[in-house]
Amino acid sequence: MATATLTSKGQITIPASVRDALHIDAGDRVEFVEVGPGRYEFIAATRPVTALKGMFGKSRKAVSIEDMNAAISARGASAR
Repeated sequence: MATATLTSKGQITIPASVRDALHIDAGDRVEFVEVGPGRYEFIAATRPVTALKGMFGKSRKAVSIEDMNAAISARGASAR
């Protein structure tokens, strides 16, 4: 099992075996996903956003850019 120590600045060095297994390198992004109380998964966020294309299939209803902008504005205003 690979282990790491947390520094006083909240930083850790990811062991080389873990970096190799996740295919991550300096400058790559990672995500911490809570999977349960006190439990997190450490996930490499190295896939490009274009990899999401087609993930959800065709939309049932066409939505215009204006409708999208209005929904974003409404949600942003309600968050304040």
